[in-house]
Amino acid sequence: MTPQELRAFCLSFDAAVEDFPFAPEISVFKVLGKVFALSWIDARPLKVNLKCDPEDAVRLRDEHEGLIMPGYHMNKRHWNTVTVDGELPDRLVRELIEDSYDLVVAGLPRAERLRLDRP
Repeated sequence: MTPQELRAFCLSFDAAVEDFPFAPEISVFKVLGKVFALSWIDARPLKVNLKCDPEDAVRLRDEHEGLIMPGYHMNKRHWNTVTVDGELPDRLVRELIEDSYDLVVAGLPRAERLRLDRP
C-alpha cells in the first residue's frame, strides 16, 4: 500500500476527514472529530496508528511481530502502530483501518452514529 492509497482508503469512509493538528507531516484521519488513524505519510517505512480492540491488539502483535507494535505515542492498550511496507497483506491493512474506523464510530453518541447512516 502506497501513502496515496493509505490516504485515499482512510478518506473513503463516511464523514472521514484529514487534519494536521500536530505537524504538517502528520496526517490525522478523523470521523466527526474523533481520530481513527494517524500516519507520518512521508515516512519510510510507512506506518499508521490504528485503534484496536485490546484483545485483538495483543494477538495481532504476537502474530505479526515487528510489523504490528503497541501504538507509538498512543494508549498502548487500545492502539497499534502498523508498518505498511508490503510485508503485511494490503487486505489485512485495509481490514485494520476499517476496524479502527468502526470502533471509533461505535463510541460516538447515538445521534451522531445515526447521522452517518443517512444516504
